[in-house]
Amino acid sequence: METILLKKMYEIIGWGETEADGIFAPGGSISNLYGILVARYKQYPEIKRQGMTALPCIVLFVSEQGHYSVKKAAAILGIGTDNVIEVKCDERGRMIPAELEKNILEAKRKAAWGGGLLLSRNYSSKLSGIERANSVTWNPHKLMGVPLQCSAILIREKGLLEACNQMRAGYLFQPDKLYNVDFDTGDKTIQCGRHVDVFKLWLMWKAKGTCGFEAQIDRYMELAKYFYKVLKKKDNFKLVFDAEPEFTNVCFWYFPPRLKHIPKGCERDQELQKIAPKIKAQMIEEGTAMISYQPCGDKVNFFRMVFSNPATRRADVDYLIDEIERLGKDL
Repeated sequence: METILLKKMYEIIGWGETEADGIFAPGGSISNLYGILVARYKQYPEIKRQGMTALPCIVLFVSEQGHYSVKKAAAILGIGTDNVIEVKCDERGRMIPAELEKNILEAKRKAAWGGGLLLSRNYSSKLSGIERANSVTWNPHKLMGVPLQCSAILIREKGLLEACNQMRAGYLFQPDKLYNVDFDTGDKTIQCGRHVDVFKLWLMWKAKGTCGFEAQIDRYMELAKYFYKVLKKKDNFKLVFDAEPEFTNVCFWYFPPRLKHIPKGCERDQELQKIAPKIKAQMIEEGTAMISYQPCGDKVNFFRMVFSNPATRRADVDYLIDEIERLGKDL
C-alpha cells in the first residue's frame, strides 16, 4: 500500500515513479527533518561516518514565516538554530525570491499543509514548479482530512533516502529473503518500528477517489472566499490582509464597539491583544466553537480560521461570526 500510494504522490507532483523515493513519517515536523537530513547527506555524505566535525559551517535558509520545525531540526541535527537564516517575505507571507537568490544553497520546498492542492485542477497552479524541488513534505492529515497522523517525505532522487539512513541490521534486513526485499523499507527510516499510517490514506483514497478529494479541497477554498466576503461587509471585523485569500486560511480581528472609538495606536493594540483570547476562552467554556488565534510580528492577536473539515458548510461560517459578535460585543 505504501509503495503504491507513494508512486501516486510522485506522479501528482510531476516526478517519474522510477526516479523518486519516499517514506511515511510520524508527522510533518519529522518529514521536514528528513528533508534536511537527506539534503545534508547529498552535499556531505561523509557526515554519516565522521559526524559534524568533518563539515564546514553549514546554514539553512527558511522563510521568515516558515514552520518552527525547521529550527527544531537544525537543533536536533547539530546545525544549530543560529545557523538558520530567515528570508524576508512580502506582505502576503511569500518568500521574496530576490532575497533568497543571494544565499540559496539547495532547493527544499515544503508543501505539508498545501500539498493537497495538487489534487485540485482549479488550484494546483498555486504550487506550480514544485516538481523542481529536491524534496517535498506532504501531510494528508491536513488538507486531505486523513486522521492524525499521516505524513510523507518525498525525495526526488531515488536511493538517496536509503543511502543516508541505512545501517543494514543483519537480524532484520536480510537480502536473501523469500519475498522481494524492496518491500523492506525500514532501513530508509530513522526509526525501527513504524505505525501503519498509510492504511488510513489508502482506505480514504479508495473510498473518495481523487475526484472526491478534489471536490473536498475546492469546497474549502470556496468557503474561505465566502468567509472573506462576509467579513469584508462587517464594520466590526478587520482582515489582517485585505485581499481574497490565497489558501484556506483567513486571518482577522474582531473589534468590540468600545475599541472602535480609540484611535489606532499602542493603546488600541494593547486592548485588541486581549480580545481574541477572551472570546476563545468563552467559546471553550460554553462548548460552542473552536478557532485559533495568534500574534505575528508587529500584529497583535488575531483569529486564524482554517477550513479543513469536510462537514463545514456556509451555515457554520455564519454561526461562527454571530458567535464571535455575541461573545465579544461587551468586552
